[in-house]
Amino acid sequence: MSGSGGRQARLGVIGGSGLYRMEGFAGAEELRIETPFGAPSSPVLVGEIGSTKVAFLARHGPSHAILPTEINFRANIWALKSLGVEFVLAVSAVGSLAEQIHPLDVVVPDQMFDRTRHRPDTFFGDGIVAHVSLADPVCGEFTGRLGTAARAAGATVHEGGTYVCMEGPQFSTRAESRFYRTLGASVIGMTNMQEARLCREAELCFASMALVTDYDCWKTDEPPVSVEQIIQRLHINAKRAEHAVRSLAGDLPAERRCDCAEALRYAIITPRAAWPQATIERLGPLLARHA
Repeated sequence: MSGSGGRQARLGVIGGSGLYRMEGFAGAEELRIETPFGAPSSPVLVGEIGSTKVAFLARHGPSHAILPTEINFRANIWALKSLGVEFVLAVSAVGSLAEQIHPLDVVVPDQMFDRTRHRPDTFFGDGIVAHVSLADPVCGEFTGRLGTAARAAGATVHEGGTYVCMEGPQFSTRAESRFYRTLGASVIGMTNMQEARLCREAELCFASMALVTDYDCWKTDEPPVSVEQIIQRLHINAKRAEHAVRSLAGDLPAERRCDCAEALRYAIITPRAAWPQATIERLGPLLARHA
């Protein structure tokens, strides 16, 4: 399918390492969505949690065969937008950059620091220029609700903090890890920055649920974590994430009153009369309210 024939989901969930499928969807349907940017990372599973329609997408693919740099972020966000999604929760595995943030803790960051180099991270160009504000890259109201949902799932939650997004697929050098600590960063991962940027351009509310699997390599006073431990923690985190999503789905506001919903109102610089028709068609659901 391509485009949207009306709202098919309100909450979009992007699953990361360890979370490749959501359980407990009523009336679940798997959609293969075509986008102008190519295929999303996986089919989109759409179903209901209570009275809320939810869309789930696995960013690394169902069998984790897609590197962070290979993720088609634009197709993923376009697909969710085309389904009528308003809220996007990005679930991801991260390393801790702070002594007090322990493995199996959850961080709900309010800031991000971009260290990626090789990724398309805007929908715009090709004749339409837009400059959205990214001063606060997540939705404040949505992240507050996520913190509550994560605590309801039994997690130790750190609300606020900075997520460093590195290119990968290699992990940090010790020098890099120590440098990020001097910035006061909280966690490090490889995916959330592009999702935050694109969600803002798509006027979607974005929040990140960063699931800590281990300490990043700055910490040398204890033995390195084993692959077996990491996999075990991924499974625990995935279950907590599913629980949090169920709580969050029942706690969405009836209407959005945040700035996210109006992010493009004053951001598009190019006069409407100069927009190329091909670009309007490609951006489709992003420009529907503004064309």
